[in-house]
Amino acid sequence: MKASDVKKGNVVEHEGTVYQVRDIERSSPTARGGNVTFRFTMYSIPGGRKFDLSLRADDDLKEMDLVRREVNFSYMDGDAFVFMDNEDFTQYMLAPELVGDNAGYIVEGVEGYYVQVIDDAPVGLQVPTSVTLTVVDTAPEMKGASATKRTKPAKLNTGIEIQVPEYISNEEKVWVNTLTGEFAGRA
Repeated sequence: MKASDVKKGNVVEHEGTVYQVRDIERSSPTARGGNVTFRFTMYSIPGGRKFDLSLRADDDLKEMDLVRREVNFSYMDGDAFVFMDNEDFTQYMLAPELVGDNAGYIVEGVEGYYVQVIDDAPVGLQVPTSVTLTVVDTAPEMKGASATKRTKPAKLNTGIEIQVPEYISNEEKVWVNTLTGEFAGRA
């Protein structure tokens, strides 16, 4: 596929690494006969490392076929996370390095997880934008705390730690924004 045909969201291969295109900047030269160049901001799959690439309009990029499969978390197999496809019940075993920082947002019974698959091999995991987790350890509730904006650390049932308002206590369920890793409200 020509660089001029690439759109945001396309998955391409460059020098043996697979990337998803997030942003495209087109620059046209002012001189006659100059080449139009495209600057791509891409993120590696898996890993999410940012990569900038500049190409002329007629340069080639190999397009990859990325499939998103809706899955549910099933169980842990050693360190690996096992997800089951909602349609055909295929099981995908994801290594901890593939899951990365999203490991703290994986809980059973939650919908909205997607495994990214290239050539039948899982290469990434998308988590829902928010999940409900249970507070397992935090300081006791302070009297009159609801009138203040102060926060305190709280450890959640998946092992991650976030800042919560002072009025939150142990065993309460809270919404956590998976994009920012912040408290989003009581569940």
